[in-house]
Amino acid sequence: MSSSASSADGYAASGGDFTEVVIVRHGETSWNAARIIQGHMDAELNDIGRQQAVAVAHRLSKEVKPAAIYSSDLKRAAETAQTIARICNLPNVVFDPALRERHIGDLQGMKFQDAATERPEAYKAFMSHKRNQQIPGGGESLDQLSERCVSCLHNIVEKHKGERVIVVSHGGTIRELYRYASPTRPLHGKIQNTSVSVILVSGITGRCIVKMCGDISHLQETGVLENAFGGDKNSA
Repeated sequence: MSSSASSADGYAASGGDFTEVVIVRHGETSWNAARIIQGHMDAELNDIGRQQAVAVAHRLSKEVKPAAIYSSDLKRAAETAQTIARICNLPNVVFDPALRERHIGDLQGMKFQDAATERPEAYKAFMSHKRNQQIPGGGESLDQLSERCVSCLHNIVEKHKGERVIVVSHGGTIRELYRYASPTRPLHGKIQNTSVSVILVSGITGRCIVKMCGDISHLQETGVLENAFGGDKNSA
């Protein structure tokens, strides 16, 4: 899935008002491949995920050099970000727990196919369309996830007005950032592993423009596992 907004042309005429936020989902993990719900649990990248991280890093190294790179502190995002930083010759990664995936409570560590029968209450809450629905076992509601990741986005923009930054995060978090940036255009399809999305955010008005969403053109050789868990509306 990839899309762009023609209104992004306003970026060039904005006089440097907009911060260009390049958002990358982490590479594939063995838990993604096994369709296990990760949430805040700390799975590492698998071999394919590491190859994907190198591929996206080489893509980004050919573009305008960012002022900084931020990442979730969970291993799968952290390793992806460190690979990007190394290949793009960036001095360090700033880790922020606010960029973590949604906490999925009692479902974390379970195979998605088993969740409905083994943890029915948590599964029902997880699948609920109610944005204020928390998940038993300390899980977050979508509103709580949105509040922390959008707040983090604005903190980053405040520090880097008019600059380009990279943010490495997770499927659910990225979907919430897209929803915030483009509330009237629902996001269809998946945010694949190491997909690239670009949101322009005004440091003055807070206005957002979605320039690109879910692009995986850099993965022509590595590919993506289409049935991997996460990156869709049930992302975790």
